Amino acid sequence: METETATRWLTDAEQCTWRTHLEVNRLLTYQLERDLQPFGLTMNDYEILVNLSESEGVRMRMSDLAAATLQSKSRLSHQITRMENADLVRRENCESDRRGLYAVLTDHGMETMKKVAPHHVASVRRHFIDLLSPDDLEHLHKSLRPVAEHLRGMRGKP
Repeated sequence: METETATRWLTDAEQCTWRTHLEVNRLLTYQLERDLQPFGLTMNDYEILVNLSESEGVRMRMSDLAAATLQSKSRLSHQITRMENADLVRRENCESDRRGLYAVLTDHGMETMKKVAPHHVASVRRHFIDLLSPDDLEHLHKSLRPVAEHLRGMRGKP
């Protein structure tokens, strides 16, 4: 017979912290997304542009880009198609692996990044960074780092 383990319910303080985290995550994502709309970009678009602009040769294998952006290969493929239609990226065959494809940042995509990045950074500052003291930011980083490390280690595991 299987033994039931008692549920460790959240304390009031833990529940408050958890719900505040969820609310901040949703509201901040919503606001950053709104601030990208005038440029015709979504947060997913911007994240892909950032990853490509920071990668060697402004290109990444589609499978690596999917992993970096936490998207399924299918979803990323649809996303890249939309971005290709906007001339932000293009696909190229991988010479070393005939089945592989690269997503490559176009010149227009790089120009878009250079134009949008200052506005995005200002948005991040306005809605997040500048609302916290340097000590609060350091404490938040130290607090979230073990959670991020744990979750990175869980990727691909059931």
